[in-house]
Amino acid sequence: MRVKVCGMTLPEQVEELSTMGVTFAGFIFYPKSPRYVFKGLTTSHIRKINNINKVGVFVNASIEEVLHMVDECRLHMVQLHGDETPKYCEKIADYVSVVKAFRISENDNIEWMVRPYMDVCDMFMFDTMGAGYGGTGKKFNWNMLKDASIGKPFFLSGGIEPGDEEQLKEFEKLPIGKALFSVDINSKFEVSPGVKDMAKVKEFVTQLNSRY
Repeated sequence: MRVKVCGMTLPEQVEELSTMGVTFAGFIFYPKSPRYVFKGLTTSHIRKINNINKVGVFVNASIEEVLHMVDECRLHMVQLHGDETPKYCEKIADYVSVVKAFRISENDNIEWMVRPYMDVCDMFMFDTMGAGYGGTGKKFNWNMLKDASIGKPFFLSGGIEPGDEEQLKEFEKLPIGKALFSVDINSKFEVSPGVKDMAKVKEFVTQLNSRY
């Protein structure tokens, strides 16, 4: 199972990720985030990283800013985590792969939420609804996805933590699990915002893939 570790801010930790079998490193280009990428990295640092897939996370940024950072940092993929419209997503997707994030609350109709984005994004991400645009560290009810017809590969996010490995393996066995592209981990694997507990990350990835 693929793993994305989001909110990376330290160059040495990014370098370590690929040796653990992590597929994606997420960099948050949202200044209000406590995991803002430029707290510990520069565009030059990110540009030189070439041993892992680089995902830039943006929240309601201008199209020009997103495309500029894609070029400057040589990002492989962009995750749009704000209130971006389908038209906005389409313009970005003409240039780079786009993951549109949806923040899920209990009574949401997921199929209705994703439908306008179906033809303009490459993948989706499902996260937990919170007060702001950042992660909440809480899970939403994954069963909401069980009977949804999504039709795109997706990232599963929202409060995933050490000890969730078996639950994730069971989710992957469901029919909807065929579309599970990657799990996304962040705050539950940190010492402090943007600083990961790399031993926890390594153990999680090992346990998650232990049956393969």
